[in-house]
Amino acid sequence: MNISESKRLFSEAQDYIPGGVNSPVRAFKAVGGNPLFIKSANGAFLYDEDGNEYIEMINSWGPMILGHNHPLIQEAVIKAMESGTSFGAPTAKEVEIAELITSMVPSIEKVRMVNSGTEATMSAIRLARGFTGRDKFIKMEGHYHGHGDSFLIAAGSGAMTMGNPDSPGVTSGTAKDTLLAPYNDLDAIRKLVEANPGEIAALILEPVPGNMGLCLPQVGYLEGLREICTTEGIVLIFDEVMTGFRLSKGGAQELFGVTPDMTTLGKIIGGGMPVGAYGGKKEIMDFVSPAGPVYQAGTLSGNPIAMSAGLAMLNELNNNPQVYNELNEIGVKISSGVKEINSDLGLDYTVNHLGSMYSLFFSNQTIQNFEDAKGSDLKMFGKYFQAMLKRGVYLAPSQFESLFLSTALTDDLIGKILAAHQESIKEIHS
Repeated sequence: MNISESKRLFSEAQDYIPGGVNSPVRAFKAVGGNPLFIKSANGAFLYDEDGNEYIEMINSWGPMILGHNHPLIQEAVIKAMESGTSFGAPTAKEVEIAELITSMVPSIEKVRMVNSGTEATMSAIRLARGFTGRDKFIKMEGHYHGHGDSFLIAAGSGAMTMGNPDSPGVTSGTAKDTLLAPYNDLDAIRKLVEANPGEIAALILEPVPGNMGLCLPQVGYLEGLREICTTEGIVLIFDEVMTGFRLSKGGAQELFGVTPDMTTLGKIIGGGMPVGAYGGKKEIMDFVSPAGPVYQAGTLSGNPIAMSAGLAMLNELNNNPQVYNELNEIGVKISSGVKEINSDLGLDYTVNHLGSMYSLFFSNQTIQNFEDAKGSDLKMFGKYFQAMLKRGVYLAPSQFESLFLSTALTDDLIGKILAAHQESIKEIHS
């Protein structure tokens, strides 16, 4: 594997881009070495600037649920570009995708398009505060909701990968309104509510977190949150930027049968284009300007290119629900295969899996929250990452990121992934 061109580009990039990357986790700091510069992608494969081929296990951090460069998405984008890239005015596609989203996601009666998941979560919290007249909100330790100031407190994911879970520049005034609780701990939520009576506007969480590695909600946890928020008049927000349309047509909320008051979306609804959205109950969403007093705007929100890509993606998922059975089968084959190989080698590492998301933790403990995840052997993960990369399998360069699978992974490719795992796990333990 030759990576000389990637090395050259990374060296040059550091002269012009902070750290040489435009998103910190891409820097490979957590796993050692230099990041690969990708030239193209197709189906289940990435190709770097040196011509190396990799089986893809991240899929642009989630949106490429059908694989890279899918013909339906490509055709939609090219056709949309023939009419122009941006108008700064409403289009029919915005109405069409809004109608489709509200028909698919249980909690969403109205939706507002934005340009990223970060914009979606920031806007959702502002709206919840405006709607309730309260200032504070609860987030879970290790859940990542983008880089808004209020969220960079025990943030997990990118912040944790950089060894700096809280960011300078976040004021103490902002931090005091963010209340932290461990994931999967209802008693901690009850104590926070009791200690801050009538002051909490919202509770936001990833219903199935993927930003501290994949963790699963315990039985009754999401239902318990729903009950507490209903009783206390707290707006329950599910951040489904990762899980929306990936775990099911209606996201994690449909899968688990728990309906939040608001939902934030991203990634898949743009078919790979930069996009986000937040939506929820009509009475809450009608507080957003120009219908209501809570201001939020974005010049390029709902741009026709992203809307066209998103429509192609969502229509395909909506019309072909068997995709989710296929994705789950792929996830089961990979996760169970990894478990079997580990067991045969006498290794008791934890594997969490749900649908097309899975994580291998270098820990023999049950991983249910951020503290559990932080107990993983990060040096061992770094060695494993490099060993898999050497064998042509591209993983997320952080223990604290879920992997995202696509329908492009054939049985032959799954076999190659498992063979690479077996060789890699042996190598790092030799």
